[in-house]
Amino acid sequence: MPAESVTPLLAALPASTPRRPRRVLPGLPLALGITLFWVAAIVLLPLSAAVVKTLDLGWDGLVEVILAPRVLNSLKLSFSIALLAAAVNVVLGLALAWVLVRDRFPGRGLVDALVDLPFALPTAVAGIALTALYAPTGWLGAPLAQLGIQVAFKPAGIFVALVFIGLPFVVRTLQPVLIDLEHDAEEAARTLGATPTQVFLRVVLPALLPSLVTGFVLAFARGVGEYGSVIFIAGNLPNVSEIAPLLIVTKLEQYEYAAATGIAVVMLLVSVLVMGTLNAVQAAAQRRAMPLGMR
Repeated sequence: MPAESVTPLLAALPASTPRRPRRVLPGLPLALGITLFWVAAIVLLPLSAAVVKTLDLGWDGLVEVILAPRVLNSLKLSFSIALLAAAVNVVLGLALAWVLVRDRFPGRGLVDALVDLPFALPTAVAGIALTALYAPTGWLGAPLAQLGIQVAFKPAGIFVALVFIGLPFVVRTLQPVLIDLEHDAEEAARTLGATPTQVFLRVVLPALLPSLVTGFVLAFARGVGEYGSVIFIAGNLPNVSEIAPLLIVTKLEQYEYAAATGIAVVMLLVSVLVMGTLNAVQAAAQRRAMPLGMR
């Protein structure tokens, strides 16, 4: 058949509609709806209830509660020490994860298992153990006391507790990345004359930066809300070593429910702001770590 007579026939055929891509998971809309429902019921609903209860104070009452010196000092203490402990955990966690992945030594499996101990240990038990250890008569507290350093019943005790409970978050976040990290780029840099420090700073660290930020965020989030392990070692002196979660519990015990929820809402807002900023930094680090063609 001549080509001239085939063309009108092809034009008369109905245009085929592109097939919709098949979903990998069956029933995805239903599963998504159930997931969103439970997230709203478990997360958003309690937070909304706290915000609604705070409205009983009114704007002036909320400002009065938050600007009270005791409240300001407790908020400052909770967030500053949580940030400091998370930063220290990033350094310690990177070193520990590096040793567990790159080195082989006797007892490595035991050390790897002990990293998870703060996950499984009840927070009250952790607080009692740390207090006994760092008290002025404890194994570590007594030598430190002779040097004029007191850890227990001081803000330093809060820092020790937050480092203890936050370290596993950084280690477990970094370990899979270090395991999957290819050695080819490191070896290529070494063959080109780079020193070990330059290899770490310019090759390894950029690849680890997103995971480092993730570990920092997790450790910070756990530290801000930590209660059980802190109240035993902190001493809980108002304006000295009283954390914001403890102050919230104190307000509840005094039947000042609106004031307690007001402090909680402020903690929530500050935490969301800090974690949102850190997540933006993490996203920027991930984009920089991607190849140019994938950005």
